Amino acid sequence: MTLQQFIDYTKTRKALDTADIHRFMHEMSDEARRITFELNNAYHTPEEVRALLSRLFGYDVDPTLRVFPPFYTDFGKNIHIGKHVFINACCHFQDHGGVTLGDGCQIGHNVVFATLNHFLEPEKRATTYPAPITIGKNVWIGSNATILQGVTIGDNAVVAAGAVVTRDVPAGTVVGGVPAKTIKRINPDKP
Repeated sequence: MTLQQFIDYTKTRKALDTADIHRFMHEMSDEARRITFELNNAYHTPEEVRALLSRLFGYDVDPTLRVFPPFYTDFGKNIHIGKHVFINACCHFQDHGGVTLGDGCQIGHNVVFATLNHFLEPEKRATTYPAPITIGKNVWIGSNATILQGVTIGDNAVVAAGAVVTRDVPAGTVVGGVPAKTIKRINPDKP
């Protein structure tokens, strides 16, 4: 299985349940761990951090990206980050299903992006299935928030610290709580 075949398959949101898929996921997880251990176990300049993230993601990240390690991912090759993005320390990207961060996003400490889920039935629970997470432009996600699979967060939204986001968030909205609910609109008089 190639990376592109895997990414194309995850877009179908079907179960990740074949031997080929499991083998590929294991190989990619090993590669991601090697790079994240290198990233997280010593001081690196911002330029060195971006170079390591470029290796991890499989493309040259934008020079405006700022990340404070440690940074964690179990895949790495399905993370897409815009310009002027800041990711604070100890964030976890489970990106098999794809994580996209739009321009100007600010991600707080310990934020988790989880693009895989499990079936509820005990006999199928070991099998996972993917769905992407898409974060719009200028989104602020507070510390210790968790964004679950399949969620889209609109431009200029804010996710309060500690929130668990289980469904889409409209643009210009503040959400918080477990599960996250709308707290208020930002500039409600503007369309």
